[in-house]
Amino acid sequence: MRILVVEDEARMRKALCNGLKKYGYAVDAAVDGEKALELVEINTYDAVILDLNLPKIDGIEVLKGIRSMNLELRILILSARAAVEDKIMGLDTGSNDYLAKPFHFKELDARLRSLLRRDFIQKDTILTYGDIKIDTALRSVTVRNHKIELTKKEYSILEYLFMHKDRIVGTEELIEHIWDENKADLFSNSFKVQLNSLKKKLVPYTGDKELIKNTRGFGYSLAKEYADETVQ
Repeated sequence: MRILVVEDEARMRKALCNGLKKYGYAVDAAVDGEKALELVEINTYDAVILDLNLPKIDGIEVLKGIRSMNLELRILILSARAAVEDKIMGLDTGSNDYLAKPFHFKELDARLRSLLRRDFIQKDTILTYGDIKIDTALRSVTVRNHKIELTKKEYSILEYLFMHKDRIVGTEELIEHIWDENKADLFSNSFKVQLNSLKKKLVPYTGDKELIKNTRGFGYSLAKEYADETVQ
């Protein structure tokens, strides 16, 4: 999942970016409202973490600007403004959630996951395909109750494909949602390595059934045949 952090305070911005990366997110950052709107226009994000006290363009105006673009984008306000009136203003202006500083990182992660699940009408934390289950809260993958140990990138690839299981996901889209801004070309080879490693780790459980299908020239998808051939 690709997140945009909009925070002008350097230490907080660095802490947010580092913390989110440890949780497996790809992260871009903007230091002011003007840069935030510019990045949202040229990149595709799954969610935005937005401070309100920003230089150049304040957070509420950034929020209005994003909503005027008619983007299906989840926005979580993260602000030191903890008054009820501020929370109401943020939510009424179009934010999906509001978390006051100081905060616990585990709560921020849980709120982000909750927002992202809403995009896929996923009411619980379990994603399934055939006999494979992903627990997005624990970030774990099991096949018939056997846990598969994956790296963060391997897990992110599989989770993104599960969340978009009804369509082909382009290679560039996958890379952009798993690695950071402007690094798609740099990490294209790394993506192939991670994908091949993921496939190898799945083989002992999936056998000769293909789970991840490559449609040349288009991208990757979960093989419909796998779900049809395995027990739901």
